Amino acid sequence: MDSRIPYDDYPVVFLPAYENPPAWIPPHERIYHPDYNNELTQFLPRIVTLKKPPGAQVIPDSDAHRAGLQEGDQVLAVNDVDFQDIEHSKAVEILKTAREISMRVRFFPYNYHRQKERTVH
Repeated sequence: MDSRIPYDDYPVVFLPAYENPPAWIPPHERIYHPDYNNELTQFLPRIVTLKKPPGAQVIPDSDAHRAGLQEGDQVLAVNDVDFQDIEHSKAVEILKTAREISMRVRFFPYNYHRQKERTVH
């Protein structure tokens, strides 16, 4: 008895489009080039406190912007609730009902713009 799955029964998987690596830049120029920025502290988690829930975007001169949020930030936790694997409805409930929000975020711009385009609001 053949236990292999027929080829037509395999699921179809779509991979993201290939992204080329940044162009090669001489080592002496890399310190000044944004694609070769070695300042890794920008990616460390940080705490941001807001007095009211933020919108979906970081609007210039908004409470979220003044508190230090920026586009490309990944929300790790809100008021000590882990947001890395939370259902959307639960996240919305927490953000809408809290009077004060303490967010643990990290700057993680990779794939941000593509993810933003695919997000349906």
